[in-house]
Amino acid sequence: MSEEKMQFQAEVGKILDIVVNALYSDTDIFLRELVSNASDACDKLRYAAIMKPDIAKGGGEFKIDITPDKDAHTLTVADNGIGMNKQDLIKDLGSIGRSGSAEFLNNLTGDKQKDATIIGQFGVGFYSAFMVAEKVEVRSRKAGEEEGWLWTSTGKGAFTVAEEKDVPRGTQITLYLKPDAYQYAEAAEVRRIVRQFSDHISFPVVMHYMGETETVNIAGALWTRNKAEITAAQYNDFYRHISHAFDDPWDILHYKAEGTIEYTALMFIPTKTPFDIFQPNRNAQIKLYINRVFITDQIPDILPNYLRFVQGVIDTKELPLNVSREMLQKTPVLAKIKTGVVRRVLNELKKRSENEQEYAVFWDAFGAVLKEGIFEDAVNREEIAGLCRFYSTNGDGLTTLDDYVSRMKDGQKSIYYITGDDLTVLRNNPQLEGFAARGVEVLLLVDPIDEFWPQGLTQYKEKTIKAVNAGAKELETLAVTDDSGKAEKAPQSDLDALTKFIKDIVGDEVKEVRPTERLTKSPVALSTGDGEASIHLERLMKQHNQPSLYVSNRYFDINPRHPLIKKLAAKVAAGDTSDTNKALVQVLFDQAKIIEGEPIKDPAAFSQRVTDFMMLSVN
Repeated sequence: MSEEKMQFQAEVGKILDIVVNALYSDTDIFLRELVSNASDACDKLRYAAIMKPDIAKGGGEFKIDITPDKDAHTLTVADNGIGMNKQDLIKDLGSIGRSGSAEFLNNLTGDKQKDATIIGQFGVGFYSAFMVAEKVEVRSRKAGEEEGWLWTSTGKGAFTVAEEKDVPRGTQITLYLKPDAYQYAEAAEVRRIVRQFSDHISFPVVMHYMGETETVNIAGALWTRNKAEITAAQYNDFYRHISHAFDDPWDILHYKAEGTIEYTALMFIPTKTPFDIFQPNRNAQIKLYINRVFITDQIPDILPNYLRFVQGVIDTKELPLNVSREMLQKTPVLAKIKTGVVRRVLNELKKRSENEQEYAVFWDAFGAVLKEGIFEDAVNREEIAGLCRFYSTNGDGLTTLDDYVSRMKDGQKSIYYITGDDLTVLRNNPQLEGFAARGVEVLLLVDPIDEFWPQGLTQYKEKTIKAVNAGAKELETLAVTDDSGKAEKAPQSDLDALTKFIKDIVGDEVKEVRPTERLTKSPVALSTGDGEASIHLERLMKQHNQPSLYVSNRYFDINPRHPLIKKLAAKVAAGDTSDTNKALVQVLFDQAKIIEGEPIKDPAAFSQRVTDFMMLSVN
């Protein structure tokens, strides 16, 4: 069969360019990636052979062979695993099938050092070979098929695929090394890298060099060993192996559960946020083993979604080796394991949260994800809420709900919060003025999930959780502690005339114009009704093309103690409904919209009105 030449998918071309030119401090990772891929290939065939034993016949014991050749300046990594056919080679090596690749590319900054880290989070995999190789050849034959294939590329935009004779089952990758990478054809260098990065690989890694053969790794499942025998470096290397990351884990959980359900778990919480953590199909990166045989890493609910940052291994003898992946979804064994693992992770987070400085590293990386559990996990939601940290009007730092409750005013029955996109903008929101005047703390919530979790957690420590727009009645029962309450209100008759005047101007854009005690400094504000979705939530739904899910009534709140409102009310009550006063109302209404992040109907008209009033002031 003739050779076919094809172009890399555009995304692959970009990634290759960055990988080849990135300023990695340590190019050794290419060998870690190739050995890791070879191990995965052996795992996949071992699992497939449970259902079809014949598929693995004739290939010998599973192993990974590495052959450095210092005379030819080549390095070959081979496995006798599942292998690839022509379609696999094109799909897996010529394009990116993994979801999130677009977001991955958008996250690239142009700074080579930062991009190296991002690429590591994505999983450099096979493409890392081009950091050290001028040319890469991949020979592969898929288990159960007769034809072998040769894939060749220099990493410069294109690759070729051709049929190849006498290819053993599995995959053989040959790197033709660049002159500045010739050291990787030396046995000592290969031995050092394998022992550093791949000692834990559960298959033998066998090096062939100048007629000698040497197994260079321990070849044992790390999670089956006693914790006391495992060094921090070994844990870190295993974490990088399963996560393809470059950071050290923030936390390690390694334990054996005994009782009604027995299993071993080795799990890691990363230090840095994976780029795809908010992808819709992102799950916890957990590999399931049955008696040390890899089964799958594709069980969406092996951990709840709010723990999707957890990476690691779960190994159990409680399931039969021939269990199908479909049956795994239904087995009560997995549900019990899930419950146990969730309990362990939450307990560990509670323990680590006692050191606020260390916990801040975790919270900065995964706090927005953990908060999803308040909404999703009815059993553990109050415990999860206790692990969460929030900004508030009580200083610049983060607070807990327990600390908030300890600072509540006498007579205060609720925990109050306000949501928005920007912390600074929230701190200046007029809706907070009445709370500040009474010394009532308000949580400032800026993550998208913050619009939803209060729907699940309506109380915490017997305190009701309320949005500020639902706290008007309770607020009026609390004493004002500053001077804002000393100013006289406009007469009720004047306010009645003004509210009607304003409503006639703004029309159906608001349900009601109403005086409020929630404003102390600002003349006006835009709000929604008690128990209704916030303006911020409506905006989020529009951004996700779901504007009809949450629609709230708008209320135009006016401050009856503000000098501007009192003077305008007096004029309107006296019959002055001039164009100037109408323009003033429109400016105030547009101003309230702008503060809430709402678009105004006619920016040019707003600008002209503001200019006219500035001219009046100057004159």
